[in-house]
Amino acid sequence: MQKIMSWHRFLGIVMLLFCLCVIDGCAPKPPKETGTFLKTDLVELIKLDTSFHLDIKYATSDNLAGIPVYKEARAFLQRPAAESLVKVSNSLKPLGYGLLIFDGYRPWSVTNLFWDVTSDENKKFVADPKNGSRHNRGCAVDLSLYELSSGKVVEMTGSYDEMSERSYPNYTGGTPKQREMRDLLRSKMEAHGFTVYEFEWWHFDYNDWKSYKIENVPFSKIK
Repeated sequence: MQKIMSWHRFLGIVMLLFCLCVIDGCAPKPPKETGTFLKTDLVELIKLDTSFHLDIKYATSDNLAGIPVYKEARAFLQRPAAESLVKVSNSLKPLGYGLLIFDGYRPWSVTNLFWDVTSDENKKFVADPKNGSRHNRGCAVDLSLYELSSGKVVEMTGSYDEMSERSYPNYTGGTPKQREMRDLLRSKMEAHGFTVYEFEWWHFDYNDWKSYKIENVPFSKIK
């Protein structure tokens, strides 16, 4: 995890979060979209499969912003994507692995924040808020693997949210075992309707993401 946080940037983040949480009128607004979209139906992942383990970095200070940006350590996806993720989980269990969830649905305001605090050379690792993120549509999930027998996190070629070439899904470095585990995750996800992001081995988009609109609903208001 790379965290380069100046005092000036920290104060900027605090002020932005203050606007988002307290003075709604000064908060940036999501882009306006036209067209017909499917009805949003966000489902909490652990309610579908209790074997999902959560490691919601954005509810802690161990993330690219350096401060918590979620008030709750929860993960959601649109129902079809969530149900497909359960199928991935079921396909991994006979192999001795479970899914470790870092993030799912992400309010647009958080995407906007990440864009503002990320340097220009690393913006390929974050979504442009002008277009929104697949996370904002509830159709992207960040995840890894853990061992069912021990609960131990599986070691991959790079760490979550690491802004380096080790994050690329086709990175040829690391150990053979790390690459094997990374490729296992990718193969199971792609077999059930997900596509890996070209710069992040952990980020997968559900194939129907275009069918859902950008959302900015906080976790506390999802039923």
